[in-house]
Amino acid sequence: MTWLLLTPLLLLTAHTAVNALLLRRPKRNATTTARIAILLPLRDEAGRVEPCLRSLLAQRGAGNLTIHVLDDGSTDGTADVVRAIAGDRVRLHTGTPPPPGWLGKPHACHLLSEAAGDVDLLVFVDADVVLEPDAIAGAAELLSRSRVALLSPYPRISGTGRLVQPLLQWSWLTFLPLRGMERSPRTSLAAAGGQWLVADRAAYRRAGGHAAVRGDILEDIGLARAVKRSGGRIALADGSRLATCRMYDSWRDLTDGYSKSLWASFGSRSGAAAVVVLLLLLYAAPLAFLPAPWVLAAYALGVLGRIITALATGSRPFPDPLAHPLSVALFAWLVARSFHLRRRGRLAWRGRPV
Repeated sequence: MTWLLLTPLLLLTAHTAVNALLLRRPKRNATTTARIAILLPLRDEAGRVEPCLRSLLAQRGAGNLTIHVLDDGSTDGTADVVRAIAGDRVRLHTGTPPPPGWLGKPHACHLLSEAAGDVDLLVFVDADVVLEPDAIAGAAELLSRSRVALLSPYPRISGTGRLVQPLLQWSWLTFLPLRGMERSPRTSLAAAGGQWLVADRAAYRRAGGHAAVRGDILEDIGLARAVKRSGGRIALADGSRLATCRMYDSWRDLTDGYSKSLWASFGSRSGAAAVVVLLLLLYAAPLAFLPAPWVLAAYALGVLGRIITALATGSRPFPDPLAHPLSVALFAWLVARSFHLRRRGRLAWRGRPV
């Protein structure tokens, strides 16, 4: 009976290692001649936009680059901060309230894409991302070299959430065949991180752009699926050497952020339940139900997968992976909380209902 558990754990950990070896990475000191528009949507980001904006202004290796910033109804003086830092070096746009059927971020990204003009690449960046000076050129070169239409270079995640945040990278390295995802037209094989996305503009428009995902709370994954449906290819990459993302500064922000979107990650309540039960059975339950030697083996395989992920994606290889069973249990609680709040109509983000 124990082999029924240890065999899939062994296979999944081996798959993590293979994916880590195959993971694409942008080059340092790359150059590109592509016409690029960097698109930065902002809503009440006065307190943290400065590092992001300064990193965009410091980009090198991409000579034909423009920066477009959209102030999406901020009430904290975000636009004033942008003007003080960048002056006329960025094109500052004023957002409008999202029309019926649109969520705030897809609408802001749509407006920015329309303002970008005639360019080759669209680079969407969140305000909590800080890029190294050669990040944009490196990502543009990797998109071209990989022959994909949409590239998601995943940044190194910092801030609150050492028990939970590393599960993002671990999940797709462990369960998603990266090269198969790139080759397959199946929309079920799609992943992306909206913190930093690089899109071929022509492919983006063929996919319908953010208008195609106007009501998606997970607009990044929705956009990846739309690109696949229109015949384009997508890819994930490790961007941890070139980008850092401080997603959350407090536990409350983290729980609110995960709660607003986890319900949409699984397709249905039953799908979520199946995934959560599987994760608990594989990575948490063995500690309670298996004989001692098998507990150690199951635990070690889970921890090893996390260590491989950390080494491949720039997160902490020690001691955080040692708490992997607790991380999985905490993730299960966040999923349950997300569905509970959605059922009660209490989901919101940045002052807007979800």
